[in-house]
Amino acid sequence: MRGQGAAWPTRGSVRLVAQFPPGGLVDTIARLMAPAMSQALGQTVLVENRAGAGGVIGTDYVAKAPADGYTLLVSHASVHVFSTATLPSLPFDPITDFTHMGLLVEASNVLLVKANSPFQTLEQYVAAARTQPVRFGSSGIGSAPHLLGAMLSGEANAPNLDHVPYRGSAPALQDLMGGQIESMIDPVTTNVQMLKDGSLRCLGISTPQRLPALPNIPTFAEQGFPRLTSSQWLGLSAPKNLPQPIVERLSALIPQALARPELAARFEDLQTMPPATPVMGTAFTDRIKAEITEWSAVARRYNISAA
Repeated sequence: MRGQGAAWPTRGSVRLVAQFPPGGLVDTIARLMAPAMSQALGQTVLVENRAGAGGVIGTDYVAKAPADGYTLLVSHASVHVFSTATLPSLPFDPITDFTHMGLLVEASNVLLVKANSPFQTLEQYVAAARTQPVRFGSSGIGSAPHLLGAMLSGEANAPNLDHVPYRGSAPALQDLMGGQIESMIDPVTTNVQMLKDGSLRCLGISTPQRLPALPNIPTFAEQGFPRLTSSQWLGLSAPKNLPQPIVERLSALIPQALARPELAARFEDLQTMPPATPVMGTAFTDRIKAEITEWSAVARRYNISAA
């Protein structure tokens, strides 16, 4: 097994599984990483979308794949943390069934409305949700945006903030622009351009401080909701028991790929950035464990179950 790992990759292509549909955060980052990984490995890396069940289907597929380095996962907090926090059971263990190699990037979440929305500010938005139904879309039940919306409803005493789950971000955005829902909570990544061109307005962002690239967007914290400060991470993971030579090679290419000028420029465009200090191996696994504990408590507090 160790010798086999040392020779990897020698056959076919490496599959990089994205567990959400095309057009969202995971797919976007996977398609940025794949060419850089292909060049570093000297082997084709293909993105394979295996969507369904809020990312659980694709994640489970990788958990049960052979630990030979030919099936990798763009692991996502939405599944490894938030699904773990909100589902009574999963077909995999988010820690022991994976080899977690490193965190790739982090994305803040944004509360979005259309440019012509009557809600100009977060204050107006929550005031309305105290007396009338206001719908917010998300990428699915038990997702990070779902939990953030529930927290906002509770913290703002806005009981009429109603969650509308979708199968991914793209259909939620379509309904927002079509007027079927009043708002949407989503990672900032795929919404930056529409925020810059004025198609969307952002009422709050979950970063600790304002983003330099979007300085007019106020944080939730500065508007009185510090508990809504959070991010969604993406990482590189594989099935458990991945041979150590493969782990070492993949771990080594992560910081190299993230530092490539063309990727750094795209991450800046998407406002979805690598951590200032690399989070690798055991540190990455420890962060997943800590966030599972934190968000499980939030799910219990607001009685959120994705079952």
